[in-house]
Amino acid sequence: MNRHVVSPTKSHSYALAAGVAAGVLMITALVNRRLAKKAEKDNPPEGEFIEVNGVRLHYVAQGEGKTLVLLHGNGSMIQDFESSGLINLAARTYRVIAFDRPGYGYSERPPSTIWTPDAQAALIHAALVRLGIKRAVVLGHSWGASVAVALGLKFPAMVRGLILVSGYYYPTERLETTLLAGLSIPVIGDILRYTVGPIASRLAWPAMVRKIFGPAPTPEKFNGFPREMTFRPSQLGASEAEAAMMVPDAWAASDSYQGLKMPVVIVAGENDRLINADSQSGRLHSAIPHSTFHRVPGAGHMVHQTATDSVMSGIEEVARQCALQQQGVATPHRVSA
Repeated sequence: MNRHVVSPTKSHSYALAAGVAAGVLMITALVNRRLAKKAEKDNPPEGEFIEVNGVRLHYVAQGEGKTLVLLHGNGSMIQDFESSGLINLAARTYRVIAFDRPGYGYSERPPSTIWTPDAQAALIHAALVRLGIKRAVVLGHSWGASVAVALGLKFPAMVRGLILVSGYYYPTERLETTLLAGLSIPVIGDILRYTVGPIASRLAWPAMVRKIFGPAPTPEKFNGFPREMTFRPSQLGASEAEAAMMVPDAWAASDSYQGLKMPVVIVAGENDRLINADSQSGRLHSAIPHSTFHRVPGAGHMVHQTATDSVMSGIEEVARQCALQQQGVATPHRVSA
C-alpha cells in the first residue's frame, strides 16, 4: 500500500512559513497596541468616571435643568455627540449626561457579561441612580436606540420620554452582521482583532463614513471625532459583538414596543443607507400609536451630525409631550416630514 510521506524538506518549509506568519502577526499586534496607546494619549478622557456593579463607566455631564441622557451608536463614543454640537446645544436647556457605553471610549466591558441592550440598560439605570437621577429623557442613536428602548421597557419610572434616532428595531437579513459574527468568536476573533482588524478598519474607514453620512456630505465638524480610538482592538471587539447581536436582539424585542407608554419621538434620515427608515423607524411608529415620526429629507444614518437642529427639535417635542402627559392631555399620533 502506497503511503504519502511528507519529506523533511517540505516539513521544514511548512514550519518556516508558520513561524514567519506567527512573527508577522506578533509584530502587527505590538504595532496596534502602540497605536492604541497613542490614541488614548492624544485623546484623554474629558469627563468623569463612576463604578457600577464592578464596571467603570465614563460619562460627560454638562448644563443644568431636567436630565437628558445621550447613548451613542455602535463603534462610536461620547465625542460623536460632542463633535455634532448636540451636547452644547442641549446643555442650554437641560442637564446633559452622555455615556461611553460599555467597551467604547473609556468605559469598561467585562467579558463575563453578554452586553445585550437589556444588560446595558440595567447598567445605565444603576449609574443614573448613583448619580441621583430619578427621571430623565433618553436619546439613543442607532444601537444606542436599542438600549434606550430597553431602558423605557425595563425602567419606565425612570424614563420620562424617548428620542429614538436611526434605530434598528425589526430583524432583517444583514450580510455584514453575519461576517462580523465570525470576528466575535473567541480565540480566532481575538487574534484577528489584535492583528489585521485595526488595519482593515483603517482601510475601510473612508467608505464606511461615506455610507453612514450619505447622501449628505460628511460635515467638517466630524473631523473632531477621534477615529483612531475606534481602531483599538478593545473597541473593535465591542463593535463586532454588538453587530453580531443586532438581528437576534431586534427579533427578541420586536413584540414588546407597545409597552412603551411614555412620549416617544422617532427621528430618521429619509435616505439612510445603513438602516431603512420606513421598514424600521416607520414600522416602529405604527407599532406605538402615540409616537411621532420625523423623516429628515436628504439625511442619512448620521442625522444628528448633518441635521442637528432636527434632532434637537425632537428633544424639545418630547419635553412638550411630557408636560402635556403630566397634565393628563393625550398626545396625538402623527407623521412629521
